[in-house]
Amino acid sequence: MTGATGAAYALRLLQRLKAAQREIHIVVTPAGVLNVHHELGLDRSALEALADVAYSPSDIGAAIASGSFATDAMVVAPCSMKSLASIAHGLSDNLLTRAADVALKERRRLVLMVRETPFNLAHLRNMTSVTEMGGIIFPPMPAFYHRPQNIDELVNETVERVLALLGVDGAAPKSWNGL
Repeated sequence: MTGATGAAYALRLLQRLKAAQREIHIVVTPAGVLNVHHELGLDRSALEALADVAYSPSDIGAAIASGSFATDAMVVAPCSMKSLASIAHGLSDNLLTRAADVALKERRRLVLMVRETPFNLAHLRNMTSVTEMGGIIFPPMPAFYHRPQNIDELVNETVERVLALLGVDGAAPKSWNGL
């Protein structure tokens, strides 16, 4: 989790993964902590309580920093443009970006829920670069064909789409069935 707006996506994703009994490892950047406090009134410990293992962004010796530690996938939710740039350029300057680099080099699923608009050319090039490396750029853009009644329904639908993309059992995004 990074400092981009969209902490609700991260929280709901954690809740759904926990309900699906998936093992969850979490890294929250300092800006991510500020953002979750500002947007949701939560602190680091509230997020970490939803995970099986929590790491400091400076813990480069953590298990998830190595390709020998098997994972199914990684989601950066929300993903700041700074983190996107670090991932796109292979900087591995903290544990979050190192773990993303590991996901790419091991050809594991990496989903970046990028949060910034409008995009400038650097953003677009970084998204293209990550896509060319095998990552998935997933801006949390809400769908309206299912006629959501509130923000929770918008967040839930986006998270369900991410869970389906990850292959999580029980993911239930609403599909378009035509008119």
